[in-house]
Amino acid sequence: MSLSRPHPHHRPHLRSRPGVRGRARARARARSLSAVAALALGVPVAFSGPAVAAVPSYSVYLQNAVTGLNAADSGGTVAAHNPKGDEDHQQWTPIAVSGGHQLRNVDGSGSCLGRSATSAVTATCGADGTTWTITEAGGGTYTVGVPGTSQYLTGNSSDSSAVRVGPSGTYSRWYLTPVTYATTAMPSTDTRTLDQVTFLTSHNAYANGVDGNFASFPVSLFPNQSRGVSRQLTDGVRGFMLDTYTVAGRAALCHNSCDGVSGPVTLATGLQHMVDFLKARPGEVVTVFLEDYTASDVLKSSLASVSGLSDVLYRPDQEGVATNGWPTMADLAARGKQLLIFSDRTRASDVSAGHATRDSFGVMYQREWTVENHWSMGGGLGGSDWSCYSRWGTGRPLTTDSTAFRPLFVMNHFRDYTIAGTAETDNAKLLNRARNFCTPAARKKPNYLAVDRYDLGSPSPLTTVADLNTYVLAAGQ
Repeated sequence: MSLSRPHPHHRPHLRSRPGVRGRARARARARSLSAVAALALGVPVAFSGPAVAAVPSYSVYLQNAVTGLNAADSGGTVAAHNPKGDEDHQQWTPIAVSGGHQLRNVDGSGSCLGRSATSAVTATCGADGTTWTITEAGGGTYTVGVPGTSQYLTGNSSDSSAVRVGPSGTYSRWYLTPVTYATTAMPSTDTRTLDQVTFLTSHNAYANGVDGNFASFPVSLFPNQSRGVSRQLTDGVRGFMLDTYTVAGRAALCHNSCDGVSGPVTLATGLQHMVDFLKARPGEVVTVFLEDYTASDVLKSSLASVSGLSDVLYRPDQEGVATNGWPTMADLAARGKQLLIFSDRTRASDVSAGHATRDSFGVMYQREWTVENHWSMGGGLGGSDWSCYSRWGTGRPLTTDSTAFRPLFVMNHFRDYTIAGTAETDNAKLLNRARNFCTPAARKKPNYLAVDRYDLGSPSPLTTVADLNTYVLAAGQ
């Protein structure tokens, strides 16, 4: 499907069911800490949960529960591909037949998921090998089995692109992910949680040509934004992607490198704008994402120079989020805990280098708290890749989740370099991609929409954020 087409209508809104969040939190508190730790490290964990509905009759993506990749018809064979909406023969409709189900490809070819020895193939629906036994397997997953045998459709740990028929195992669990999710109205302002809200996020927020120098020639010719950080805050931007390098012992904001950049803006300056803004507006929440090239001691000293930072800094690691889930927005507002800071560094890299861990001074390791799709859709001009898959590979797919703790989903929607006309066109397609490509790819609604030139596009990125903030995904899919 071309993204220039209008998005299909949502399935009808459903009435919210009372007590769902309370029951989920009660279950969450019973989870073992070892399982939560494994999830934070990106280790696949299968949770047994309440029984899900019968095999759906609507169109789905057959999505591997370990890798997050989709089974796709690839010229008669079936391979695991990056999720790509309906552009890659990845959508299947389960059809009940004698002895089980067929999985009919929706591309109109009349083909079904089939098997030939240990190979997964497509074949004419009704042919030998096109009937499967689809069985619930816990945690919202299913097995797709060969009737009367112990053989199953499975991925492969050594070749993530493979889809085969083989014995039961971790890779033989699949999500039947809805092509179009049913939705329910956004909870009230006093009950909605952080992970239910979507925030407009500016990619390379500092690279704006207004606040100061951010790059040397020719990178300086391609600012990602056209307005300074203070104006971005006023306009409604609530997520900020910042690249930090060390200049004269301080963390500075530069693109690619600070070499040849005269007087770059310091991280402390940018954060001070945000802290001052938040103190004046207790109902707002801001998130900072650091592409972090500084040593932890440099980062720590830079944060220490920001007046009032500790007052507004929110520490999910100290508040039981990993076992109890995210707090309500109302709770954060009431306590004035309004700023989260994430670093793309890893805990292991800091420990191996003998550095203080960043969370010891309030900077969270992003891979422990979020999932994020690959950052590039392609070059500034020409063709682009609209698929939606993990920035961090199949070891931490976008589908990483549990009933205890839902990682926040950062959705990147920008190109290698910024051309205003291209950004305007891309931003106009943001809602389409968020709904029809990235929501099913992650099995969750994006929490952060990161774009270049947020001021361009019709509908605008702000309008898209407002639309996403009218609903949450219905439970039980």
